[in-house]
Amino acid sequence: VKRQTKILESGKAVVQQTLLWDEAAGKVAPMRGKEDAHDYRYFPDPDLVPLIIPVEWQNEVRQSLPELPDARRQRWMESFGLPEYDVQVLTDDKAVSDYAEILFNQTDDAKKASNWIMGEVLRVLNDEKIQIADLKVTPEKLAGIIDLVHKGTVSQSAGKSVFDEVARSGIAPSAAVEKLGLAQVSDASEIEGIIKSVLNAHPSEVEKYLAGKTQVMGFLVGQVMKASRGKANPGVVNQLMGKMLEEQR
Repeated sequence: VKRQTKILESGKAVVQQTLLWDEAAGKVAPMRGKEDAHDYRYFPDPDLVPLIIPVEWQNEVRQSLPELPDARRQRWMESFGLPEYDVQVLTDDKAVSDYAEILFNQTDDAKKASNWIMGEVLRVLNDEKIQIADLKVTPEKLAGIIDLVHKGTVSQSAGKSVFDEVARSGIAPSAAVEKLGLAQVSDASEIEGIIKSVLNAHPSEVEKYLAGKTQVMGFLVGQVMKASRGKANPGVVNQLMGKMLEEQR
């Protein structure tokens, strides 16, 4: 109606034609023209009786409709602050969208939850050629994995290993952490011992740091992570490493 109104108000004539919808551009475009109205077969069929649909039934159907993709995208952007790209990806499939809806309501950071779905969940679905209903990592279990990473029980990379184990076996996230031995070490005294060993093993790098080449700290931190088999809490390592290096001045 708006399109035809604009045409008429500009002094042009409305052309009888079939239009197609361009999803990318978000607008209609001509597909083919029609010479006369009867080409559309807009006339009563003598063999069909009139179909009268009660208003009450229409209202009942309308109220029973699920939330449609556009409405859900808009709500997610407004309520959870998700970017448009994320909501487009997550509403491409209704089952994935419903999974995300449950997860968002069980986590405090919808963006992180979105990243896990777009990264790990969709990866497993594609690799295993399965539907999300068959995924052993339920929204509740994924919320648990995200919480383990948030609390520092496991690192981000270890969290992905936990995800893979849960996806494979279906066990609880905490059980996967124990099974894989991935619990993150945050105990300062234990990490200090590892740092001391690394500093003693790399005196030349320590000298470079003390001489002003602070970028070597990244190498030393990496050696600590390697010595701890990735279990040391990176935040604690960086904090203690800086402190212990400065103490050697």
